[in-house]
Amino acid sequence: MPKAKIVLVMPRLGLYGGAEGFAWRLTDALARAGHAVSCLCARVEGQPPEGVQVDVLGRPPLGRAFKNIWFARVADAHVRHGGFDLVIGLGRTWRQDILRVGGGPQSVFNALTEAAYGPGPACLLKRLHRALTPASAVLHWLENRQFSRPANPRQRIVCVSHLVREWLLSAHPDIDPARVMVIYNRPDPKRFAPADPALRERLRVEAHAGPGEILIGTAGTNFALKGLGTLIHALALLPPNFRLEVAGDRGPDHWLHLAHELGVAGRLRFHGRVTDMPAFYAAADVFALPTYYDACSNAVLEALACGLPTISSTRNGSAIFVPERHRLHDPGDAAALAALLREAATEPRRGEPFAWPEDFPCGLDPYLRLVDELLAEKRRR
Repeated sequence: MPKAKIVLVMPRLGLYGGAEGFAWRLTDALARAGHAVSCLCARVEGQPPEGVQVDVLGRPPLGRAFKNIWFARVADAHVRHGGFDLVIGLGRTWRQDILRVGGGPQSVFNALTEAAYGPGPACLLKRLHRALTPASAVLHWLENRQFSRPANPRQRIVCVSHLVREWLLSAHPDIDPARVMVIYNRPDPKRFAPADPALRERLRVEAHAGPGEILIGTAGTNFALKGLGTLIHALALLPPNFRLEVAGDRGPDHWLHLAHELGVAGRLRFHGRVTDMPAFYAAADVFALPTYYDACSNAVLEALACGLPTISSTRNGSAIFVPERHRLHDPGDAAALAALLREAATEPRRGEPFAWPEDFPCGLDPYLRLVDELLAEKRRR
């Protein structure tokens, strides 16, 4: 007989995306541990892990605001009548035993990301858009209901970084800090590890990287928020042997236009959606993410695991693993970023696996222990 009947609730299940990939790995680990695992989602991409049942609830095509409310309410009804022993939520839902917070409060996100859209009218228009659109109002309502009136008062909240925990408790001071813990993501060491030198050289040949060229890697889907504009401005301040390689499936036209204006379009390449990220990291010399906002960037963790000198802004929860000398304090400071890139490019890649600090819970094992703990508590009640 299965140990327990466990359900994960989230909008999308798949392998592309930080939260989506985490959910896939967690459901797989729970199923392997002997639990009866299902997932409630609006849509699924690809084949779910073996032994995991997926119930696709769908979402009606009536706008983002209505979709979010509809999914939250329909998922809530399924949870109430599903007879589950444990519920894990990874989105804007409110009836769960474990709530994983993969992003900070909406108010903090809005405040920190306005500058990513440029000064003057662009920033003002973004502020107005966020203030007036129904989707923004719905997200605020869902968040307030989630944290101010939790359906499960015994709920445990798991933040993906200490930075997110700090943001969350600041925005919602009524939350009991004792219920809020931190578990960092941890890349799969079988996939993300320092590359064999021969493989790295082959990948650099395929990338048309000359002997003296420095490849800067970056990755993301929202290029504005990830600081791509700052990176392109920094590229213009660097010698011509520096190139910028971008992984991500958003449209590049705006950024190519900026690169043309700055005279660096020939040193910038967009790869689109990259399915083999370990190879992407292996070919690069430096990884940089001058993000305006990141709860805990998986790309930074993966680059570190692959042995790359890695630069990130202090607005990223995973920057805690980046050496202080590689942290950018202002994600809009292209000159400071260029200086960091120059310095990092002189450092050798690590040949040994990244040493994760033992006092920082990370990966899937802490979640499995938390599941066992909560199941044991329920049995005693």
